[in-house]
Amino acid sequence: MTSFSSGKYALMVSDRSGQTFPWREMVREWNGAWVHFSEYESKQPQLQPRPTSADPQALSHARPSRTALPTPAPLNNDPFLTEVGTTVTVTQTAHGRSTGDAVRFYQVKEPVGGVSVAALGLGLDADGTELLLAVSINSTATTINLTDASALPTSGYIVIEKVNSDGVIVNETIEYTGKSTHDLTGCTRGTAAPSYGKTPVNTEAVAHGAGAKVYGSYIITKIDETRVDDAGTTVTFSNKFSFTLVTAATSIATGGGFLVFGGPVNDRS
Repeated sequence: MTSFSSGKYALMVSDRSGQTFPWREMVREWNGAWVHFSEYESKQPQLQPRPTSADPQALSHARPSRTALPTPAPLNNDPFLTEVGTTVTVTQTAHGRSTGDAVRFYQVKEPVGGVSVAALGLGLDADGTELLLAVSINSTATTINLTDASALPTSGYIVIEKVNSDGVIVNETIEYTGKSTHDLTGCTRGTAAPSYGKTPVNTEAVAHGAGAKVYGSYIITKIDETRVDDAGTTVTFSNKFSFTLVTAATSIATGGGFLVFGGPVNDRS
């Protein structure tokens, strides 16, 4: 059989450019075309994609979606502004709250305008001791006797703290519609208080022993303000809200301290 020539002096025409090149410098592409090595192009990967399987339709260890419960949020420093009257204005930048929300104040550091820490935080008696249940109640009681209800509004929401035998926190939110001395009347048990314009899932009505800790709250009114932006559009925003005290403040003052929090009546996990 006759052998092929070495092609030392041979020439070959490129299938791509039509130019003539030394035969020894020609290479073959994936599509069968002979081209000069300077013109060579590898096969585009997308012309031969790797085989893939269908995407899975389910996840292992999947759990149902849930709605996160509201949590306390820091207020501006010295957030309370009192006037000679029962209205208190609270400053919290872009608070996102709505009129009718129930707000409980946490970690109030100092009195403001003659209003005591107990009256602002609603978790202490007038003498500075903890606000407690005066007598035990079962899960259906609609009248609740406290050690001192003088600072609580005439209607609203309270929370009674409780930890069950398994160490699980089962605080109960209760709505009341009336107050007689230190008795809260017209109570709806195992409810939930509105927060940020929404009402979370109800709590569970349970029995509570005398001496259980109690915290109150205020129903707020959102204060809207307006400004004109760079485009000339009027924008409505709210950095303040107000609530009404039972006993009027005696002076115009700003205070409350640093790192005061405003949050839901029941700080549930």
